[in-house]
Amino acid sequence: MDDKKTVSIELSTGQVEYLNAIVSKHGLPDHGKALRCLINFAREEKAEEDRIFAEVRCLDC
Repeated sequence: MDDKKTVSIELSTGQVEYLNAIVSKHGLPDHGKALRCLINFAREEKAEEDRIFAEVRCLDC
């Protein structure tokens, strides 16, 4: 397993609320685990990469 690194990110209130809901719903230990799951999905599903990242979504603009 790779060494884990600590990073600091800025999230909107809505994004944090979503992470809180996902952590609670799936019994995850913390926000970091939820984000790692999302990142790992994006890394594993190359066919979905454009769908995830190419489309501009401004839910918090």
